[in-house]
Amino acid sequence: MHAVAVVPASYDSQRFPGKVLADIGGEPLIRWVYERAARARRVDRAYVATDSDRVVAACRAFTDNVWLSRASHASGTDRVAEIAREVQAEIFVNVQTDEPMMDPDLVDALIDLMDTEGVDFASAVAPIKEMGDFLDPNVVKVVCDARGDALYFSRAPIPWPRGTPLAPDAPWPGGLRAYKHIGIYAYRRDALLDLAELPRCEAEVAESLEQLRVLDRGWKMRILEWDYEGIGVDTESDLERLRSYVKQHLAK
Repeated sequence: MHAVAVVPASYDSQRFPGKVLADIGGEPLIRWVYERAARARRVDRAYVATDSDRVVAACRAFTDNVWLSRASHASGTDRVAEIAREVQAEIFVNVQTDEPMMDPDLVDALIDLMDTEGVDFASAVAPIKEMGDFLDPNVVKVVCDARGDALYFSRAPIPWPRGTPLAPDAPWPGGLRAYKHIGIYAYRRDALLDLAELPRCEAEVAESLEQLRVLDRGWKMRILEWDYEGIGVDTESDLERLRSYVKQHLAK
């Protein structure tokens, strides 16, 4: 297989326990994420990787591609690597459960990017348009170099517009270009397995951002800019906002 999508789904996530089974329009959140990942044209197979029998049981209602992984994994990347050790594919795409509105076209575009020579890791960003998002620690910010490789990811507002007073209700500063991370990664298989052998780095632990392990090693992560307006689910208020949106626009 060329490309496999994996949705890591830890039931007892630190920030929002039980989120993966939260009801959205009559279906668990994990189904929304899985079906959008599986819908990508360039994905040969999609899996859910979970540490919970409850999540396995819920997923059996819509797919047999459920992998009961070890509970000890520190991140979704490590959970995807467990599958990569057993499944032969060139590229693995990690679609995070934070993104129930994931665009299948974005999954395809990231796989296209991975076909570029020399790209072992890739992810995606969207422009930040509101100051509230820029200051929100649940919205991960990214700064890239001129080539399009990530320089750093942070929950802090970066790049900081020095000399500009910032507040959640402030207008967007003229000339500021800032980007938020979209919860998706792509890895070349050998690079993913090498990454999973490394211990968590200090910045990864401090920010609780698994992608910083790549940068800490001095490796490159190519970033794809995408006009993405999905509602990421990190908090209960995000979940309620998504439920309201689905009820109005996307009810199954």
